[in-house]
Amino acid sequence: MPGYLTQDMVVSIDGHDYHVRALSDRLQFSDPNGEAERAGISSATWSLFGQVWPAGRILAEAMSHFEISGKRILEVGCGLALSSLVLKRRGADITASDHHPLAEMFLVQNSIRNGLPKITYQNLEWTNPDPGLGRFDLIIGSDVLYERGHSATLAAVLRRHAKPSAEIVVTDPGRGHRGSFTSALVDQGYSANRTSQPFSEGEMPPHKGCLMYYRR
Repeated sequence: MPGYLTQDMVVSIDGHDYHVRALSDRLQFSDPNGEAERAGISSATWSLFGQVWPAGRILAEAMSHFEISGKRILEVGCGLALSSLVLKRRGADITASDHHPLAEMFLVQNSIRNGLPKITYQNLEWTNPDPGLGRFDLIIGSDVLYERGHSATLAAVLRRHAKPSAEIVVTDPGRGHRGSFTSALVDQGYSANRTSQPFSEGEMPPHKGCLMYYRR
């Protein structure tokens, strides 16, 4: 891939190996056409989408056995879209979304590498409503509350794109913003549950990270 160094990884989810092409490190940055500036992404955060994060693995594990029959599913802030790969392998109706200019390219490559059919991709800028995207039965995301304003912004996305009866699943490593996010979803009529769990091997309790589940 011109301008970038990548690495090929094997990520095991629920006993199945997924072959994932990721950026080789967090310092990769190449923006000859000004896409980063137009997308509002700084050089410091540009490469973060291209990593396999613990929160992404935990969400993918959850999606490996989550009930998906008859559900239209959206992954927000998908990055390398590991959960979307898992869901597509299970035959789910999944749409992956992000605002990073390279996310779709990596999704296409990783789908091919895993022998999967094409996964629908949507460039979704959270602050820019997209009426054409429609509504979903299940919306998922991993580590999507890493900035203070993301709770309100993501809650607004969910208000626009969740069906009246919907489920939301979010994994969070303990950024400190999940309380405001939960309050915003409760205001939208959701019930809330969360399960604390380790986000790294050998992590001792109490665990800062958790899987959050919302339903209405």
